[in-house]
Amino acid sequence: MVDAATVRFPELGFYTLAGGAQDPRALIDECHDAERLGLGTVFISERFNVKEAVTLSGAAAAATSSLQIMTAATNHNTRHPIVTASYATTMHRLTRGRFVLGLGRGIAPLFDAYGLPRITTAQMEEFADVMRRLWHGETILGHDGAIGSYPFLRLDPTFDEDIPLGLVAFGPNSLALGGRAYDHVVLHTFFTDETLQRCVATVKQAAERAGRDPDTVTVWSCYATVGDHLDQPTRLKKTVGRLATYLQAYGDLMVETNRWDPAVLSAFRADEVVQGVGGAIDVVASTEQLEHIAGLLPDEWLAPAATGTAEQCAASVRGQLDLGADAVIMHGASPAELEPIVEAYGTP
Repeated sequence: MVDAATVRFPELGFYTLAGGAQDPRALIDECHDAERLGLGTVFISERFNVKEAVTLSGAAAAATSSLQIMTAATNHNTRHPIVTASYATTMHRLTRGRFVLGLGRGIAPLFDAYGLPRITTAQMEEFADVMRRLWHGETILGHDGAIGSYPFLRLDPTFDEDIPLGLVAFGPNSLALGGRAYDHVVLHTFFTDETLQRCVATVKQAAERAGRDPDTVTVWSCYATVGDHLDQPTRLKKTVGRLATYLQAYGDLMVETNRWDPAVLSAFRADEVVQGVGGAIDVVASTEQLEHIAGLLPDEWLAPAATGTAEQCAASVRGQLDLGADAVIMHGASPAELEPIVEAYGTP
């Protein structure tokens, strides 16, 4: 568990190595800054370059003493179940209970390209059950189910570990799964207020139907937090660039979930500048290209974010809690970039 004596804001978290970071050692300074500011959780996303989640979470464990460490997310199908279960147990003991294994569905076209099977809701539910059984010392013989066939699965029969599980959830099936089978649910960035409230309700209602106390499932708003103390090119990259990159990867799901106008997405995709960027927009687009792309996106699409002065950003973060989120990931910025906002948040 996180040490409440040293964490001022257990309800606040951040993603380390935000965006297309190329230097994994930056995680160490970011974690130090986060603990100094009193943040509660560091989230680790996984990209197949220099952001491999197991290595990064181990580094975060060594660099911290109070932060909760959560992968958000890795995928269950990129490692053998025994490897993942052992990794989580190692992190759990290494951090004295500060680790959460966070899983996600992944990006289907990328999995297709890599020759990995697409992840289903049934697989994520079954995998959670298998992990918990292994962490509690069970030997599983002849498993044949949604996640595959395994003649023999076991860690250590003396284990009796309660390790929290997190789920990065988008659609209604994943949200309901999070409510009935996981301990943390991480939502997506640029969710409208209505979408946030709907997603929270879906998670909590699913928990109740499963006979669980809905208050034991923490729903995290993932909220772009980009103050105007940052320069304009940086703000463009962290807002317009980030949203545009999501639209590149899974725009249809974003539009459907937020109930936005699909015609805007079609126009975005057909735009010559968007087509000519040649990579993830938040990584490779120039300021000039981002300014052009900003003109393609309605204000309402960029509105679900904390922007403006530090005080305005802090008020917006509090607003996510007022809308029903249990906690907020201040997304897209490092703790050093978030410092004036956190100071404003902590000011009565």
